[in-house]
Amino acid sequence: MTGKMTIALDAMGGDAGPDMVLPGAELASVRHPDLRFLLFGDGPRLEAILTKYPRLKGRSEVRHSEIAVGMEDKPSQALRRGRGKSSMWLAIEAVRTGEAQGVVSAGNTGALMAMARFVLKTIPGIERPAIAAIWPTLRGESVVLDVGATIGADARQLVEFALMGEAMARSLMSLDRPTVGLLNIGVEEVKGLEQVKEAGRLLRDLGLPLEYKGFIEGDDIGKGTVDVVVTEGFTGNIALKTAEGTAKQLSTYLKLALTRTLLSKLGALLATGAFATLRERMDPRKHNGGVFLGLNGIVVKSHGGTDALGFATAVDVAIEMIRNGLVAKIAADVAEINKHMDAFAPRAAVDA
Repeated sequence: MTGKMTIALDAMGGDAGPDMVLPGAELASVRHPDLRFLLFGDGPRLEAILTKYPRLKGRSEVRHSEIAVGMEDKPSQALRRGRGKSSMWLAIEAVRTGEAQGVVSAGNTGALMAMARFVLKTIPGIERPAIAAIWPTLRGESVVLDVGATIGADARQLVEFALMGEAMARSLMSLDRPTVGLLNIGVEEVKGLEQVKEAGRLLRDLGLPLEYKGFIEGDDIGKGTVDVVVTEGFTGNIALKTAEGTAKQLSTYLKLALTRTLLSKLGALLATGAFATLRERMDPRKHNGGVFLGLNGIVVKSHGGTDALGFATAVDVAIEMIRNGLVAKIAADVAEINKHMDAFAPRAAVDA
C-alpha cells in the first residue's frame, strides 16, 4: 500500500488516556510524515492537548464521543454501554467504513476484542481471532500467538493460528518463509495434549506454505528457536506475563547488586555502555503492540501502562501490517489451506 494513510486512535484508552496517546501520536507523525489520524474521545479535552502539538493538530481530525471504556469494564458491559458511541467503538467503526486503514487502542483488551470482532467480523474461514505479540529473543524478534484472545483451542484453530502468525512474520520481519513451532511440554511427538499433537500432525502432513519445525518448549521462546510460536490464549498469556515479570525481577536484582558496595558501583560505572545496550534490547516500549489477527481489519492493542514512545511503537506496528496487506495475506492463505484441511480434518470432526 502506498500514499497517505489514516489511523484511527481510541484517544481515551490506557491508564493515562489522551495525555499519553496524543504525545505518542505526535512521535508517530514525526516518523511518518504522510500519516493522518482520526482521534476519538472527549473533544474539548483533545483539542486543548492538541494546542501543544501543532504538527499533530494539522494532521488530525477530532471526533467527539461521550463514553470512554474503562480499563476494568467487563467486555459485555462495554458492549452494552459503548455500542455505537464510545471512543473505542467509533475508532473501530472507522476501519469498517474505510475512513481509516487501522485502529490503535491502549484500552481494555477484552472490550477491544469484543467490539472489534462484533464490528469487523472474522475473515472467512477463521473461527476465532488471536492476539499476536512481538517477543524479543536472542536472535531478534519472534511472533507469539495467541496471548489472550482464545482460552483453549482445538487442532484446527491452532493450525489457523500458525497460518496467521506466519503471515504476520512475513509482513513484519520481511521473511520469505518464517519458521513455525507449536509450544508444548516437550519436543517428543508423544508428549502434550491431544489437540496439540493433532495440530502437529496436520502441520506436518498438509503441505502448507510454511516451514513447520515441530514442537518447542518454553525456553525456546526467548532463544528465538522459531520465528512464530503457536499456542492457545491461556498458556500464551501466562507465558507473556511470566516473561514480563521475570524481566522486572532481574532488573531489580541487577540494580540492587550494582549499588550494594562502592566496588560494585565502580563496576557499574565502567560497564555503563553495556548496561545501556541491555536496557535498549529489553525495553518493552520497543516491542509494544499486540495485533488482533483473523479480523477484517487491522487492530493493534497497545499496553495500557505504556508511555508516548511505547504508543508510537504500536502505531508503527499498525502501519507495517497495513503496508504489507496483512488481512489479504491471511485471507488468501486460509482460503487455500481450508481446501486441504477439510480433506484431512473436517471442522465438525475436529470440533467434536
